[in-house]
Amino acid sequence: MAGGKEIRTKIKSVQNTQKITRAMEMVAAAKMRKAQDRMRTARPYGEKMRNVAAHMSRAHPEYTHPFMSERGNSKRVGIIVVSSDKGLCGGLNTNVLRLVLGKMRAWEQEGVQVDACAIGNKGLGFLQRLGANVVSSVTGLGDTPHLDKLIGPVKVMLDAYAEGRLDSLHVFYTKFVNTMKQEAMMEQLLPLKSEKLEGAHGVWDYIYEPDAKNVIDLVLRRYIEALIYQAVAENMASEQSARMVAMKAASDNAGNVIGELKLIYNKTRQAAITKELAEICAGAAAVG
Repeated sequence: MAGGKEIRTKIKSVQNTQKITRAMEMVAAAKMRKAQDRMRTARPYGEKMRNVAAHMSRAHPEYTHPFMSERGNSKRVGIIVVSSDKGLCGGLNTNVLRLVLGKMRAWEQEGVQVDACAIGNKGLGFLQRLGANVVSSVTGLGDTPHLDKLIGPVKVMLDAYAEGRLDSLHVFYTKFVNTMKQEAMMEQLLPLKSEKLEGAHGVWDYIYEPDAKNVIDLVLRRYIEALIYQAVAENMASEQSARMVAMKAASDNAGNVIGELKLIYNKTRQAAITKELAEICAGAAAVG
């Protein structure tokens, strides 16, 4: 059995760790509320963009944008993987990256090649270790996603699709359900499915300036960018929630470990006292 001094050192070490995890839990809780507000604030913009895109797609049927045209057999697909820059957030990244790995293996078996865009350091590292073809990436987004940082890497994928080098484009991210539940998701961004643009009632008449092609192209690109921004906002809210839950579990586990170590320390101390008393009594009997 370990000595009393060694056990006291272990207790002190676990207590220090517990202080860190409690602090991280409180920080994550504060950031989580801000991330949830940011996520909910972005939803009305995305909904409005979806309605405008739906009306425009029906108001100008003689022009079909490449983003809305279905293509034949897929030979090359694009994926945008949204992950966190930091760890210590439970199985958040593991779940979404496992989903990415499963889909990539399925496409590989079908002979489909994959081009990847990574948003977040964890996803970038995973794709690089996997040997995937990473054509663009962005890391270090911080606690607040900025659209100007996302536009560049995303534009690489949109241009590749518009030029016909990609047959479809998908985004992988973690959807925020509630504080205790986050769900790994895969959504098809391109080609735009009709159900994605549901909700437009009636037909609006538009006057296009300079022309329909440029206007529709701009609106649909902004719509896709809004979807990706929303995915990043959802992922950040999920990250802070998962980190808060993980740090609370770590603090509780540290408390259990401290309790067990204190019990062992008390038993060791009592055994040492009993031994000393027995030696004193034996010595007194020998002298007497």
